[in-house]
Amino acid sequence: MSLTQAVFILLGGMAVLGALGMVTLRNLFHSALAMILALFSIAGIYVLLEAEFLAVVQVLVYVGAIAMLILFGIMLTRDIVGRASAVRNRQWPLALAVSAGLLAVLAVALVRAAWPLATYAPAQGGVADLGLALMGPYALPFEVASVLLLVAMVGALIIAREARE
Repeated sequence: MSLTQAVFILLGGMAVLGALGMVTLRNLFHSALAMILALFSIAGIYVLLEAEFLAVVQVLVYVGAIAMLILFGIMLTRDIVGRASAVRNRQWPLALAVSAGLLAVLAVALVRAAWPLATYAPAQGGVADLGLALMGPYALPFEVASVLLLVAMVGALIIAREARE
């Protein structure tokens, strides 16, 4: 087993553990931390696959923005950080059976699928070409999208501030 394979297995295991922790932990804050672990692990897998741009986007967008937004939302909500929420659902046996059935179908499909090797070389210079495109012919749509996101964020802050007062 090579070092790359060992790191891939380690990162995959961490992603699975983070995902399981995200759906099984009772404390909402701990569940969000498990989500961050899973997202970081996926970013590491992207680095192993030589998709550095996707890894950076994964960390910046999902871990840096979405997960931190969820954490701040949890921490700013009153009386939710310190206690474990009592979530009871009588349908969990049905959900477990459906999940096990789906896992079985996916496992059979995974084993029976033909996995051909690519006969062509991957494209080179993806990140550099993307950067040139964003700063060249797509500079105006890129800036319009960024200004739109900024206006939406300021509007959300104003609405949240008015609701608190």
